[in-house]
Amino acid sequence: MTTALPDTAVRTETVGGALVITINRPKARNAVNAEVAEGIAAAIDELDADPALRVGVLTGAEGTFSAGMDLKAAARGESVSVAGKGFAGITEAETAKPLIAAVEGFAFGGGFELALACDLVVAADTARFALPEVKRGLIAGGGGVIRLPKRIPHHVAMELLLTGRTITAERAHALGLANDVVPEGTALDAALAVADELSRNAPLALSAVKRIVREAGAAPEQEAFAKQHKEIAALVRSEDFAEGVRAFGEKRSPEWTGR
Repeated sequence: MTTALPDTAVRTETVGGALVITINRPKARNAVNAEVAEGIAAAIDELDADPALRVGVLTGAEGTFSAGMDLKAAARGESVSVAGKGFAGITEAETAKPLIAAVEGFAFGGGFELALACDLVVAADTARFALPEVKRGLIAGGGGVIRLPKRIPHHVAMELLLTGRTITAERAHALGLANDVVPEGTALDAALAVADELSRNAPLALSAVKRIVREAGAAPEQEAFAKQHKEIAALVRSEDFAEGVRAFGEKRSPEWTGR
């Protein structure tokens, strides 16, 4: 079911348990202006608020993921960030549910940072990634400088950040920046297949994984384990855990309630 008009800068559509969030400015290579930032932020709020939605899939219209910040919009004084959620309404958001980036074409600058803000990345074999901000006198301030060195080896991250070089989908996959590389034009379908797989798992457990991963990265090991113990204790008390155990014993698929 489509929940936004086709001519809006961000479209949302529910497919099974997934909310597909599409940046819809193909003539501007899906660059992020104020309307896109606000639209993505609203879509993320919708995803987290609706218990029927289990996974978000972020993509771009007509064969391009996103060319990043719309420089013309920024020059006009438009804000491409949302308070509390960062660039494009997502790069600093603490989302509760898994996010998958379905990347076709260019993911440059802030577009690459949108992919880095997601939990999984499915890329078409013709996709290209780059953080070219240094070529324009800037840095990748939407999470690129912070996240990239945590995801790939230090010297490779510095290569991409200091040179602004473009890498292929194949290299992104080899570096661990993309989970899957699929034929051109099929990234969204492949991402939805992954979303369907995730949607079969317990929603409370999925959210707990995200919280622990997010918090453990900045915490000493013992503090991270303490946080994890609390999360596991809450999961063990949940109705979903009891249902998971019953379903395993009865050799059937579990029916999750999110409680």
